[in-house]
Amino acid sequence: MPSLKDLRNRIASVKATQKITKAMQMVAAAKLRRAQTAAESARPYAERMEKVLVSLAGALDAGAQVSGLLTGTGRDETHLLVVCTAERGLCGAFNSSIARLVRDTATSLLAQGKTVKLLFVGKKGHDILKRQFERQILELIELRSVRTIGFDTAESIGRKIVGLYDAGEFDVCTLFFSKFKSVITQIPTAQQLIPLALPSEGAATEGLGVYEFEPDEEQILKTLLPRNISVQVLRALLENAASEQGARMSAMDSASRNAGEMIKKQTLKYNRSRQAMITKELIEIISGAEAL
Repeated sequence: MPSLKDLRNRIASVKATQKITKAMQMVAAAKLRRAQTAAESARPYAERMEKVLVSLAGALDAGAQVSGLLTGTGRDETHLLVVCTAERGLCGAFNSSIARLVRDTATSLLAQGKTVKLLFVGKKGHDILKRQFERQILELIELRSVRTIGFDTAESIGRKIVGLYDAGEFDVCTLFFSKFKSVITQIPTAQQLIPLALPSEGAATEGLGVYEFEPDEEQILKTLLPRNISVQVLRALLENAASEQGARMSAMDSASRNAGEMIKKQTLKYNRSRQAMITKELIEIISGAEAL
């Protein structure tokens, strides 16, 4: 049975932990508002970019030379999985849920005899999957030093992906991230980047007018397709940032409540032990007095 000193130390330790979790919850709540605004602002641009690409692709002449970023290589042998996760933990199941989706996808592709390559953006996904897929890892891109995610960050990652494609390193590229829905709900998402997975032309061009393009569609696509890769990466990073703060806020709230319950239990145990010791001392005093 622990002594009173041990119980006091334990209660003090849990109280100190609770202060940390409450502080982290407040910081996450402050960051969440900005991250959520940025993620929601990026969605319309990414969706409109998709619609424009569909419109351009539909307007191409039959004999036009189309970029491989739109049509792919025609093969389905080598898959590049771009995994976007957080740089830090203490955010509940945010990182593990993305890693689980990547693990299931990679395992399924390997079982079909495909070649899988992994490009990590964020340290935590790399830490979770490196044991199982060490041979498939191409590179880890850490964003710990990046204070504010902007288009420059996404563009450098997009250029790396396009460079790997131009070098013939893969046939299909899929982007993994967590889409922000609410503080308690983040949806692990897999989005195919190359070849571009476009919706049906009728659905994608709904609400768009009829345009004449200058220069021709082929030249515009040559410029927009690489930019679209960067735009989709930016959207994924912003969605991840909002999802991470939401998950951390929820996890720290749960941790604070659990710490409060633990403090109550330990305090009750401490009071009972202290009362038992006082009662025992009183019995010894009374027994000694009666013996005299």
